[in-house]
Amino acid sequence: MTRHQKEIIIKNVFFILSLVSILILGLIVVFLFREGLPLFREVSLRDFIFGMEWYPTYSPPSYGIWPLIVGSLIVTILSSLIAVPLGVLAAVYISEIAPPAIKEVLKAIIELLAGLPSVVLGFFGMVIIAPWLQETFDLPTGLNIVNASVILAIMAVPTISSISEDALYAVPNEFKEASYALGATKFETITRIIIPSALSGISTAVILGMARAIGETMVVLMVAGGAAALPESIFDSVRPMPASIAAEMGEAPFRSGHYHALFATGIVLFLMTLAFNLIADYISQKFKEVGSATL
Repeated sequence: MTRHQKEIIIKNVFFILSLVSILILGLIVVFLFREGLPLFREVSLRDFIFGMEWYPTYSPPSYGIWPLIVGSLIVTILSSLIAVPLGVLAAVYISEIAPPAIKEVLKAIIELLAGLPSVVLGFFGMVIIAPWLQETFDLPTGLNIVNASVILAIMAVPTISSISEDALYAVPNEFKEASYALGATKFETITRIIIPSALSGISTAVILGMARAIGETMVVLMVAGGAAALPESIFDSVRPMPASIAAEMGEAPFRSGHYHALFATGIVLFLMTLAFNLIADYISQKFKEVGSATL
């Protein structure tokens, strides 16, 4: 067998594997829409998205998921406000400032955080953070938005840090050497040369970290409180969409209105996650074009 024939075989194998992955994803999406769309024979899209009441077992049932959407967005935004500075600054420190020994230790710790099961972090939020919040702020419960946001931030930091670190490492050494040759300090080189050059990868890391937070199930199921109502403060309990799906799917009768409503909620969650990924891709391409034009 010639080298050219081997390359053709390898190429075809990779093509088949990619096709199988796309096919599986496509079948999952088809199944999700097939089970979710029948709900809209009972309720309008507007009432489903913007409805204020989620009582799927009442008679008649109410299938309004606006409180679930708001809960998902609030915990995602608040967790991002915590995770983005920590993740990006950790990446900058590891890639540009830390001595080799400390760098290896920090990378190992971040990788350990990425490997922790979400249920373990959920237990941490329930047993440690919830009682502390309840006692410190005199709250009726410590299972609330703040608790969920802190745990989700811990989960998102490894994603943001790892991708940002890769982006920072990809900045050519010539850029740094030219900056130092012109008399710039290390801080000026990092803030004016390295970070702007890696902004495409850092922006992608931030968006993907937010997508990880909005799609997380176990943590928000355990520590968000489970209240399907619009929150009035960050110390109120909420029920994000993944938590509602996970908590109720086992109890929903097969092919009932409740069953279809949960799948329709999954469609909304899928579209929101897809939007995050499309935004990440757009931002990445935009900053690449800006960087190329500048160079």
